[in-house]
Amino acid sequence: MDRRPLPNRVRPTGEIVADPARGTLMGNRGCLHGTGRTLGTARWRSKAWICCTLTWKDVRRDPMPPGRWTALFFLDEATALAAGHRPCAYCRRAAFNAYAEAWRAAAGLPRRPRAREMDTRLHAERVDPRTRRQLTRPTRCADLPDGAMVRHAGTVGLIAGQRLRPWTSTGYGPPQPLPDRADLLTPPSSVGALRAGYLPAGLR
Repeated sequence: MDRRPLPNRVRPTGEIVADPARGTLMGNRGCLHGTGRTLGTARWRSKAWICCTLTWKDVRRDPMPPGRWTALFFLDEATALAAGHRPCAYCRRAAFNAYAEAWRAAAGLPRRPRAREMDTRLHAERVDPRTRRQLTRPTRCADLPDGAMVRHAGTVGLIAGQRLRPWTSTGYGPPQPLPDRADLLTPPSSVGALRAGYLPAGLR
């Protein structure tokens, strides 16, 4: 039996790679794999990039069933948010509602945005339409809320307690001094939700 890891682990940069480390959350961007359980050229088939629980009603599922959606995996929710995903409204309803309410508060909207509205906005914020690569933005790190993720001098890290925790596929390294400026990975709308009080799973 081939025990090589499948290409279904998502980094904060949005890249999908093969990595033996287990994730704490699962995600979905549509069917990205073909025969042989390998990825094609597409890195999404839908604007609904969601972040799901690993277990749901005792259902066991092949991560790459023929013709069905590809199961993706994240270290934690901060990683998923940085990569451009949002909480699933089906299997993580409470988290979805909290995220949507924080989004509403941050944006000053009269009602919570619908999933499709958030997906459209997030897609414009996370992907460069010309290169199809992750969009990043220079930012002042001291202005960011806990849970946001940045890249500085080649290191990807989590903002937590005004310190930078370097990201690895198995967890976070020891806290480091917060740099003055860095490239923001987490889409601005998710940063707004974090600033308005949304706390990602794993940081609660």
